[in-house]
Amino acid sequence: MAEKTFKYVILGGGVSAGYAAREFSKQGVKPGELAVISKEAVAPYERPALSKAYLFPESPARLPGFHTCVGSGGERLLPDWYKEKGIELILSTEIVIVDLAGKTLVSGTGETFKFQILIIATGSTVVRLSDFGVKGADAKNIFYLREIDDADKLNDAIKAKKNGKAVIVGGGYIGLELGAALRINNLDVTMVYPEPWCMPRLFTSGIAAFYEGYYANKGVKIIKGTVASGFTSDSNGEVKEVHLKDGRVLEADIVVVGVGGRPLTSLFKGQVEEEKGGIKTDTFFKTSVPDVYAVGDVATFPLKLYNELRRVEHVDHARKSAEQAVKAIKASEEGKTVEVYDYLPYFYSRSFDLSWQFYGDNVGETVLFGDNNPTSPKPKFGTYWIKDGKVIGAFLEAGTPEENQAIAKVAKLQPPVESLDQLAKEGLSFASKI
Repeated sequence: MAEKTFKYVILGGGVSAGYAAREFSKQGVKPGELAVISKEAVAPYERPALSKAYLFPESPARLPGFHTCVGSGGERLLPDWYKEKGIELILSTEIVIVDLAGKTLVSGTGETFKFQILIIATGSTVVRLSDFGVKGADAKNIFYLREIDDADKLNDAIKAKKNGKAVIVGGGYIGLELGAALRINNLDVTMVYPEPWCMPRLFTSGIAAFYEGYYANKGVKIIKGTVASGFTSDSNGEVKEVHLKDGRVLEADIVVVGVGGRPLTSLFKGQVEEEKGGIKTDTFFKTSVPDVYAVGDVATFPLKLYNELRRVEHVDHARKSAEQAVKAIKASEEGKTVEVYDYLPYFYSRSFDLSWQFYGDNVGETVLFGDNNPTSPKPKFGTYWIKDGKVIGAFLEAGTPEENQAIAKVAKLQPPVESLDQLAKEGLSFASKI
């Protein structure tokens, strides 16, 4: 098979790849120097659209509308953009062998790609119920959502099973966003998760109570404290029942599973230093192997604000880490340096008429403020996290852009707090005056 050689290769075609390509272009990459290799069939796109607007019954989002870098207000990089910039977009190509020391990648069809500098941007893959041997988990109409193909299949099923019954397995991001999307499509939705409340890695019980109440008012049924232990199918092999560990059986025309992701690092095992489930990098996203960088979900990097190594799975970090790595690569070629990566953790979600943002760290004591009554006509509330007498994290539902900026500033500056009661009384005004 033919061999191709590039100065720079971005391995992966997700959010990070698009933002890295844009940064290379800004930094003056020459035609023919850069390739993006992706197993997906389309140019990099903003993945969060898949669990939100892509599934809307009215005016759904479709490509080319959400190619990167439109998600952060930038130019939409259509396939022609890559051509114009002389960037080779190598799609529908799965890399199966990586030799970091030999600077070589080999595809499933035997193509060989040589690189001088590699950016690993492989992202995550979904955790599947079949990984745990759950009986019947390979039935038709059991869906996972990671790529645009997954969203297309789910969309087809929503249309085919009009007004049918949907079961969502999992109470995290994907569960909540898809629970809302399926309900908007008029399906009868039940959510099932083992934890005592939804989004337990981020939400307090007080935050979760609002969303669970809001979803219930929208007609979404919630079953907590149990898991799906098996599925039965009809004669066509399509799922028809979800068996729960507590003995209950739910009818289902569609099942969507969102039980987490795993960083895609298996191709690099034993070749590069790993930590906390990801590839260990420095503040410039350099790995332990010369000329190899890792960004986005797969990178475990120094989080300056908290003086610790952390791996962050979120689109905001996917974008910013990609840009940082490219800036560092180009600076080192010129004998210069760039600023260290000073990241403020940021998460957000939108579902139904709701929209929340969170900044900082969610450890320590918490203070809930505002109106978190799910039946209120315009609920608006938030939470602060306090550790060692300082506010280190802030969450806000229904914030204006200015208010969201204010809570971000609080999480970054970590102002001292004398009284938790006083903080609860002040609520959002505490952030606004910082």
